[in-house]
Amino acid sequence: MFANETIAMPPGHPFRLLQVPLARLLLFFTLLKVFQWIEGQVWTALGLPGGFIPFRDTTMPMEALRLAPIVLAYWLLARLVERRRLDELAPARALPHLLIGLVGGALCFSLIVAALWALGAFVVDGVNRDVDWLGPILVMGVGAGVGEEIISRGVIFRIVEEGLGTWAALLISAAVFGGLHLWNPNATPWSALAIALEAGLLFGLIYHLTRSLWVCMGAHAAWNIAQGPFYGIPVSGFEQRGVLASHMQGPAWLTGGAFGAEASVVALCICSVVTAVCLAVAVRRGSLVPPPWRRAGHAQRD
Repeated sequence: MFANETIAMPPGHPFRLLQVPLARLLLFFTLLKVFQWIEGQVWTALGLPGGFIPFRDTTMPMEALRLAPIVLAYWLLARLVERRRLDELAPARALPHLLIGLVGGALCFSLIVAALWALGAFVVDGVNRDVDWLGPILVMGVGAGVGEEIISRGVIFRIVEEGLGTWAALLISAAVFGGLHLWNPNATPWSALAIALEAGLLFGLIYHLTRSLWVCMGAHAAWNIAQGPFYGIPVSGFEQRGVLASHMQGPAWLTGGAFGAEASVVALCICSVVTAVCLAVAVRRGSLVPPPWRRAGHAQRD
C-alpha cells in the first residue's frame, strides 16, 4: 500500500464514489469554501475588522479563525470520507518533526542569506530593538505553515500522487503553490515560477520522504520567520521590519527585488541542490509512486 492510502470501501458504500482522487479534491475545496463562508459570518458577528489586516495587528483568535476552515475540511475529508487516521499529523510525532522542520527551514534560508551577503547583495544597517514579533509569526509562521501545507501537500500533493504518481504530484502541487503567490504584492511571473521550483518541489519531496505535515509546516514557518521578522527581508512581496535592519543592493535577479529573496537566483540554486538531494534519496529508496499505467507491470515485477 502507498503511504496514507485510503481504506477500500465495500460495494455500495455511500462514500465509495468519493474515493476517486478527483472527487476528493473537489470535495475538499467545496467544504473549504463552505466553511470559509461560515467563518466570514462569524468574523463579522464578532466585529473583527474587514479587509487586509496588517500583520502586526493580527491576534491569536484571528489566525485561529482563519485556519479553522482549512483544518476542519481536511479532518472531515480524512476521517469521514477517506476513513483513515491522520498519520501525517500524528500527535506523537508533532514535537520532534516540528523541530526538525524548524531547524531545517531556518538553516536553509540562513544559507541563502549568507550567500547573498557574500555576494554583497545583503547589507545589515543595524538592529531594530522594537520589532513586533507576535503578529508576523502568527500570519507568516503559523498561518502560512499550517494552512498552505495542508492544502498544497496534505491535499493536492498527497491525492494527486495517489492518482497519477509522484512526478505528476510534484509538478501539479508546485505549479499551484507558485501560482497562488501571483496575487501577492510585487509578484511577477518569475517570482511565482521561482517559488514553484524552489519551495513547491522541495516541500513536496520533503512530504514524500517523511509523510509528515509537521516537518513541512515547521520548515515553511521557519523559512518565513527567518526571512521577515529576523533578517528583515520582504516575504513573498510583503515588506518586513526585522530584528536586523537590512537592505538589498544589486540587480533584481540577484536580490529578488521587491518580492524578496524567494525570487533570487541564489535561493533557486540553493534550494535546487537540496531538492536534488531529496530526489536522490527517494530514488534510492524506490519510493516514487509510478503513474497508474505503469503500476500493473511494477506490481508484477515486485
